[in-house]
Amino acid sequence: MDIALHIAKRYLFSKKSHNAINIISGISAVGVCVGTFAIICVLSVFNGFGAQVESLFSTFDPDLKIASMEGKSFVVDDKWNEVKRIKGVEYCTQVVEENALLRCGDKQETGVVKGVGEGFDKMVGLDKIIVAGNYTLSDNVFNYGVPGVGVSAELGCIPYGVQPLYIYAPKREGRVNLVNPENSFNTERVFTSAVFSVQQPEYDNKLVIVSIDLARKIFEYADGAVTSVEIGVKKGENVNDVKKQIETVLGDGFKVKDRYEQQEDYFKIMKVEKWITFLILAFILLIAIFNIIGSLSMLIIDKSDDIRTLRNMGATSGLIKRIFTIEGWMISLLGCVIGILLGALLCVLQENMGFITVPSGDGMTVMPYPVELQVSDILIVFATVALMGLAAAYYPASQIKEKK
Repeated sequence: MDIALHIAKRYLFSKKSHNAINIISGISAVGVCVGTFAIICVLSVFNGFGAQVESLFSTFDPDLKIASMEGKSFVVDDKWNEVKRIKGVEYCTQVVEENALLRCGDKQETGVVKGVGEGFDKMVGLDKIIVAGNYTLSDNVFNYGVPGVGVSAELGCIPYGVQPLYIYAPKREGRVNLVNPENSFNTERVFTSAVFSVQQPEYDNKLVIVSIDLARKIFEYADGAVTSVEIGVKKGENVNDVKKQIETVLGDGFKVKDRYEQQEDYFKIMKVEKWITFLILAFILLIAIFNIIGSLSMLIIDKSDDIRTLRNMGATSGLIKRIFTIEGWMISLLGCVIGILLGALLCVLQENMGFITVPSGDGMTVMPYPVELQVSDILIVFATVALMGLAAAYYPASQIKEKK
């Protein structure tokens, strides 16, 4: 065993001549432990919320979304038959999505109307997020719409209610009629067949799903024109491989986005928030680690006789400095390891037992507080604490004079 490590271990666990040194060293280790514990728990909570939001997006967003590189819309032609024949493609749904004015009774608000083709409900698993009614967009007599729960609550449009939901979209050609402004809009009415909820404001509070034929009519799109095509990938197939094949078939005129790219801004914000919080907590932890400087300085004074003895036995200044550097480093590593173990234990218990709960989106039930422990976070925290602890230990050890 390395002699510096052996002596440092003896100093760490042996009783000092001044009890205050033991107390300060213990406080230093506890401070590092608490700080490390907090960082592990906070990072795991961010991971948990990110995974939860990702699962909500995954319920509603397609595996792949195809849009034009130039312009807002494009026409589906024979090339799309090649896309459908790609091995991993299970669903290929045409979509027309535009902003519109929504009105039900005397209430109105702006929203987004999404016209979808056949198979959309199966592709995104719409039955999992329907909270009322039954999904249908047309019965050959009436047109139906499926609004988000926020739209339904704001406008008062309920499944199979007698009051229709009116959709207004400005006409592409002609001047605005100031005498009768309604003549400047294309107007269609739909009855509410169902209401969905994904617990995301951009969907729940804005979106209404209708048939693609109705959307083309109200927004004055030609037959075959779409704003995007949404792709559902077969289970077991690699999404990235399918994406590359679609890009090869379509060429440079189209962009193909996976689920992360469709919500790229949101996930970037989540990551930025996570690591800014990490930096703030790491700074607080650094303050706790600085206690090691005080405890190690007192230890050096306490062991002045030992230092003199070691010198007389032939120990070099480098060896003596390394002993006390390792001693201070071990204090921070001890606190770090205990903090990681406690934080990991709490996160694992929460993942499996869910004893800490928060209200769910409906306000009536509770759900386990989401956490997800990641090995990469543990490694990053350990490396951070180890580096800060080494720096804190090196400073007082380097101040030991050549002759003591």
